[in-house]
Amino acid sequence: MASKSAVRPPELTFRGILLGCFITLLFTAANLYLGLRVGLTIATSIPAAVISMALLRNFKNANIFENNIVQTIASAAGTLSSIGYVLPGLIMIGWWTGFSFWMSFWICALGGLLGVLFSVPLRRALVTGSDLPYPEGVAAAAVLKVGTDTLEGVAESKAGLRVIVVGSLVSAFYSALAATQIASAEVTKWFRVGPTGTGVDASMSFALIGAGHLVGLTVGLAIMWGLVLGFGIVTPLLAYWAHTPDAAQSIWAHQVRFFGAGVIGVAALWTLATLIMPIVGGLRESLAASRARKAGTEILAIEEQDIPVPMLGVGLLILLVPMAITMYVFLQSGPLSQMTWPLIGIGLVYVLIAGAIVAAVCGYMAGLIGASNSPVSGLGILGVVGAGLTLLFLAKPYLPAIAVPHLVAFALFLTALIFSTATISNDNLQDLKTGQLVGATPWKQQVALMIGVLAGSAVIPFTFNLLNQAYGFAPLTGIARPHALPAPQATLISTLAKGVLGAGLDWNLIGSGVAVGLVLILVDGLLGKMGWRRVPPLAVGLGIYLPMGATLPVVIGAVIGHLYEKRTRTEVASRVGVLLASGFIVGDGLFGVALAGLIVVTGSGTPLGLVGDSFETPAMFVGLAVFGAIIAYCYRWIARISARLE
Repeated sequence: MASKSAVRPPELTFRGILLGCFITLLFTAANLYLGLRVGLTIATSIPAAVISMALLRNFKNANIFENNIVQTIASAAGTLSSIGYVLPGLIMIGWWTGFSFWMSFWICALGGLLGVLFSVPLRRALVTGSDLPYPEGVAAAAVLKVGTDTLEGVAESKAGLRVIVVGSLVSAFYSALAATQIASAEVTKWFRVGPTGTGVDASMSFALIGAGHLVGLTVGLAIMWGLVLGFGIVTPLLAYWAHTPDAAQSIWAHQVRFFGAGVIGVAALWTLATLIMPIVGGLRESLAASRARKAGTEILAIEEQDIPVPMLGVGLLILLVPMAITMYVFLQSGPLSQMTWPLIGIGLVYVLIAGAIVAAVCGYMAGLIGASNSPVSGLGILGVVGAGLTLLFLAKPYLPAIAVPHLVAFALFLTALIFSTATISNDNLQDLKTGQLVGATPWKQQVALMIGVLAGSAVIPFTFNLLNQAYGFAPLTGIARPHALPAPQATLISTLAKGVLGAGLDWNLIGSGVAVGLVLILVDGLLGKMGWRRVPPLAVGLGIYLPMGATLPVVIGAVIGHLYEKRTRTEVASRVGVLLASGFIVGDGLFGVALAGLIVVTGSGTPLGLVGDSFETPAMFVGLAVFGAIIAYCYRWIARISARLE
């Protein structure tokens, strides 16, 4: 820990801010694409820290505090891109046809800045005054210390940057090869099982393999059980009962997903419910400790200096103005304009109350299980249900039926604000834990995260529009475009918004999913008591709800990552494996965004296509061979690198 009297190296530097913003732009685009494709995003703190150390080591006065600021800014990329779980819903319900830059920017920025302000007072309660593990924050601090304090650490940071770059290049290479249609992007086969039908579908995507590596074997196997339940049991049964054995794919899309939504909903609510008492107890104990510290006469150390509470209050009041203006613009665009000012009042009160609650919940969850594993989608479900019920009782009775679609859209608007608040709160305390361990200044990190929020908010609308023009999003009603991005969480949240406000849901299937989810919760609890590998119900629900093409590769990636770590068995090898997986995601995501640009510019759905559909079968075998060979080589390569770094 740095001394109060020592001359501290610079922390919040111009070059650090520029580097952090640059990394944020790259990771935001890649993570947004991944989230819209499969419903998962990755934490970017560790890859950002490695990139920062490798680049800034060329400057004589670079230091651990500056590298910490870079990872703090860049961590906003892994977090704020989760807005893809909500905002595309406005396209899916048909309210928006595109993403207005300023409207999208302000939704992301205002919610994100609220997340910073709400979570600052929680630092002493949940970081310095608690024993929460903060797994990602501790890991990021370890990477920063290793890369700064030892020659071996410098060598590891150099090797780590090389691993990220190579992982990105091979991932982008295969995506480009698939875009030429010489190699297949997926393997799909729907077939009969006795009198009914089911199928197998797997995308050959390095991003999904990398995501599987990062989520780990426990989550990967839980997703696999969801696949077995959704595609191996529920789909054939519904096809059999409907006497449509050849319509398995349609039955999954229009019926089984509601069953999966029920599992996800009850699992998310249960996860949040189990955290309520620990949150209350942790806050009570930590606030008591904070009051005891305030009663003392010690000068506040640099490592304990947050943004002052009066400034937080002023900042909150300032944010209310653009938030009210943004709501006004949104409400003036349709039939809700007759209730603009009452709805603005309702919206502001709801966002402030719900935002403060989710900040505390997310901060605790981040400390308990990590930002990446935190079930923020559950908060999205609660947020949209809360917004929907609020508008149902306070606004809908005074509006004509023609205003209901706009009311659904406004519920999604409020949920997007709350969701941005939740995700940034989730990230802020994780970063502050890293800062505590390396002796950083909290208020400088909090300012850095605000900068990251603004940088991410600026790139999100462009990325959204590009992906929407190139691929589109699967609508709630009507026919989807051939390569539409599923945006699974946005689909679920939008469906709930329509259902709560009276557009109707298949409650029988959702109720069946809830019942199965309750059974899964019991099974998971029993497995935990027996000391066996657990089966997180939320992950099982995702395996049912998400397309098999998106989840089966995640399962495979989780198994590959487990086998790699079982073979290498060292912390260095584990860190290098995380960097390779992150590189896979970055390369695939950035190429997906770049390909979207080519599709928009050329007007062709296959701008790089070299062969036609007649090459489909050979392309599948070419793809399997090349895909498998690259994965095998990459993991053997990083195993050798890890051995040299030991």
